[in-house]
Amino acid sequence: MNKAVIIGLLVFTQLISWAQNNTNSPYTRFGYGELADRSFGAGRAMGGVGYGLRSSKQINPLNPASYSCMDSLTFLFDFGVSGQVAWFYDGTNREHKMNGNVEYFAMQFPIMRRLAVSLGMLPYSHVGYSFGENRTESGLTWTELFGGEGSLSEAYAGASFDIWKKRLAIGVNVGYLFGDFTHSRNLSFSSSGADNVYRTQKYVVRDLKLDFGIQYTHPLSKTDRLTLGFTFSPGQKLNTTVYETQLVGSSSSSGYSWNDTIQGARFDIPNSYGAGVSYVRENRFTVAADFLYEDWGKSRFNDELGQFKNRTRVAVGGEFIPNYNGRNYLENVRLRAGFHYSNSYLRVSRSEENGYKGHGYDEYGASLGFGFPLVDNRSFVNVSFEYVKIRPELRTMIDEQYFRFTLNYTFNELWFFKRKVN
Repeated sequence: MNKAVIIGLLVFTQLISWAQNNTNSPYTRFGYGELADRSFGAGRAMGGVGYGLRSSKQINPLNPASYSCMDSLTFLFDFGVSGQVAWFYDGTNREHKMNGNVEYFAMQFPIMRRLAVSLGMLPYSHVGYSFGENRTESGLTWTELFGGEGSLSEAYAGASFDIWKKRLAIGVNVGYLFGDFTHSRNLSFSSSGADNVYRTQKYVVRDLKLDFGIQYTHPLSKTDRLTLGFTFSPGQKLNTTVYETQLVGSSSSSGYSWNDTIQGARFDIPNSYGAGVSYVRENRFTVAADFLYEDWGKSRFNDELGQFKNRTRVAVGGEFIPNYNGRNYLENVRLRAGFHYSNSYLRVSRSEENGYKGHGYDEYGASLGFGFPLVDNRSFVNVSFEYVKIRPELRTMIDEQYFRFTLNYTFNELWFFKRKVN
């Protein structure tokens, strides 16, 4: 256990410096960028479900009420990495890009018989894009380039308590949302006598965040059970500082510039409501479904209302173990699959012609994964493969496709257990 704690702390302290952009989507130019998938291991391969999942062998931060589902001698440590290949198509040009990232870290352990806690860090959103075009107007020719990078993360501490042993549990996460992302816009004129313009906006976020959860498990028989889960995250105004810089001159290192710091502008995150259900049969077969609703339409960004729209997400998934008590290794490999659908929270291409309502996109995803037990049959290496299709509302918008790979390690060791030596 001591080695796991040390490794966990080392990973935790390095995550901030390791974190890189996990997206290349032009849509991340808007709002907080691309919202991250916050599910772990098994849930990731099952379509990203988690509100109704309750397992003693997996950490599930999607519902903090799940932490208490562990015995008093268990310590869990989990971290994951991911990579992806992306394809973009704007109706004329095609492009593909690759990137990867350390995604999350968490540990979970009991405090007393019915109380367990979890600590870790999760992704919240990612910004990463680079595109441009050549333009001509009124006798002037110039190149306009757009770029962005950065991310928001959440360090959390959570606790869960069994009100009614093995039946009813409640939980809460207290998180610290932090990070920054930068947008830039550069105008480079080819005509003599025209000054180039270089502008950047850096958004720095530092604030607390709360998540509440509850789970109820109803035994259907000695081996079958049904679990219902609900979560709520209150919306709030984020403590955000904006640093603006603009330089006018012949290059990005010469000319005259001005800087401005904006504080007090309103940047909101929405109320979030989650509901899920899972059915477990004989510890071998699990099916689960989730529903998420976020009222982004009421949220402001840089004091402006109307940049977002309400978001929903639906996911279903399942897990199958050929033989839970089998001696053959392959009989204990977990087989997982899932699907999900969501709409974007962003309104892009807002203009007078469309009443400043803008347009969004829909996301469809299918996933497949495996859980490989290690020698002790307690710890796991989980892998998942996911295909995601981004379908925009207008054909003139960019079509995106992703193939994602996620690898996570779940370390399960006895907590405060002293082995006897003869």
